[in-house]
Amino acid sequence: QVQLVESGGGLVQAGGSLRLSCAASGSIFSINAMGWYRQAPGKQRELVAAITSDGSTNYAYSVKGRFTISRDNDKNTVALQMNSLKPEDTAVYYCNAQTYRAYWGQGTQVTVSS
Repeated sequence: QVQLVESGGGLVQAGGSLRLSCAASGSIFSINAMGWYRQAPGKQRELVAAITSDGSTNYAYSVKGRFTISRDNDKNTVALQMNSLKPEDTAVYYCNAQTYRAYWGQGTQVTVSS
């Protein structure tokens, strides 16, 4: 079992920045990739960014160049630095950890006002 706790969401104006953090605990040795997903009202959950244990990253096209994912394997944390935020980035953001199955955090709201 893996437990994920997110922090760092909030309200920000367009063009601003936010940093999300996620701390993993439990069977952390079994974690392969970690990442962030988001779900806006009325839309499906979508991948924002992911990072493997060796540091390879993958980003959604809509956030490339604006968001940066990082991982600290010693502290078992993953972070998402979000810059140049847009109103369309408004969503609940979920931390994800992949072992033989997917684990999810409780979600943190990010609201970008225009």
